[in-house]
Amino acid sequence: MKRRSFLTSSAAVLGATTLAPLSAQDHHHHDHHRPAASLMTECASRLLAALDDNQRGRAAFLFDSDERLNWHFIPDNTKLAIDTLGVRKGLTLRDMSPYQRHLAGALLAAGLSQTGFIKAVTIMSLEEVLRAMEGDAGEHRNPEKYYFSIFGTPSDSGIWGYRVEGHHVSQNYTVVNGKVLGGPNFFGANPAEVRQGPRKGLRVLAAEDDLGFEVIRALDEPLQKVAIVDPTAYPEILTAASRKAALKGQPSGLSAAKMTSHQFDALVALVEEYAHNVPDGLAKYRMQQLNQAGRTIFFAWAGGTKPGDPHYYRVQTSAFLIEMDDTQDNANHIHSVWRDFEGDFGQDLLKQHYTASHQK
Repeated sequence: MKRRSFLTSSAAVLGATTLAPLSAQDHHHHDHHRPAASLMTECASRLLAALDDNQRGRAAFLFDSDERLNWHFIPDNTKLAIDTLGVRKGLTLRDMSPYQRHLAGALLAAGLSQTGFIKAVTIMSLEEVLRAMEGDAGEHRNPEKYYFSIFGTPSDSGIWGYRVEGHHVSQNYTVVNGKVLGGPNFFGANPAEVRQGPRKGLRVLAAEDDLGFEVIRALDEPLQKVAIVDPTAYPEILTAASRKAALKGQPSGLSAAKMTSHQFDALVALVEEYAHNVPDGLAKYRMQQLNQAGRTIFFAWAGGTKPGDPHYYRVQTSAFLIEMDDTQDNANHIHSVWRDFEGDFGQDLLKQHYTASHQK
């Protein structure tokens, strides 16, 4: 099943011969997590080494710090954020020198595929669009207000993690003994489609939105009725910024077991879009989770099915959850997230690690 993105077309242009060495090289990594982990370790170490003591004091936390689980995706200087979540911590791009920013960008890129990285930096740049739309002269919208936090000491064999976070971006990673788990991985976009100014037409999360519509539209009416769990879209993704992903008894929608192969392909294409926001090793792990689920995958939709209607969807297996909603600002404001039910913040790997070390 080809991914529907510019990556497919460029691969086709290059032809299979040029791609062969890459797959051969893949086989040298028996553990598909490792390359991402060592790159993350290197980028995080170099960023920390480039900071002065004051900056390092803001960027570095103990691994066991409660702050590691304290993620959210709303602007941090709103009353709501401060009342409910406290002050966002970490070192901002704004407080770095230009060369430090490049090192921070490298750390962000280490946790994302090229498509994922482009989404992240484009989302950051939307703050400038909002600043113009809202006539904001102050600090409320600032494309450099993205915070970098490193938990523990970066190493290929130890336990550590990092987060890059600000308005509409929250990318969380945990590294345990050279294995990486990503999650929660959140991307939002406001405006979902830029409708004025020089960047008119820009839709940074177009694929997340369009591929969801392709699934609901591929279903015939009886299946659509099962998939649509609420005629009204939820105002927010259900798990919001909870520390542990859990749905509270909401109907799970349509089972993939009832889908035709064409409908199922549309669902797989949607999951692939989220899986491929992260680097190859992590993306492969996500696709393994999908394959292990077989047809025990559920797709639920809320809201309308016409373009411009407020809408929400979720895809869930016993291992992971994807949620997306486009309801705020007249359905031109997207929130999307990939979460692991047991693996967010590396909980799964940490449990295995501590059990193994106690048995020794």
